[in-house]
Amino acid sequence: MIRIIHLTPDKVQHFVNVASKCAFDIDISYNRYIVDAKSFLGVYGLDLRRPLKVSYDGYDSDFEELLQRLAAAS
Repeated sequence: MIRIIHLTPDKVQHFVNVASKCAFDIDISYNRYIVDAKSFLGVYGLDLRRPLKVSYDGYDSDFEELLQRLAAAS
């Protein structure tokens, strides 16, 4: 599954906390930079002014709800 989201610096910690509870791998990327979405430093190091691509294979209702809210903020 691939979703496009917008993150702000103040929402990075919440995003990482929710992603960390998922039992599947989650990548977040911008251009050629791909990081583990469960890594605070990795996610915070991305250019948060740009749309970010979230790639994952799995389902978690809390994570899906968060992605929906972050996509709607775009």
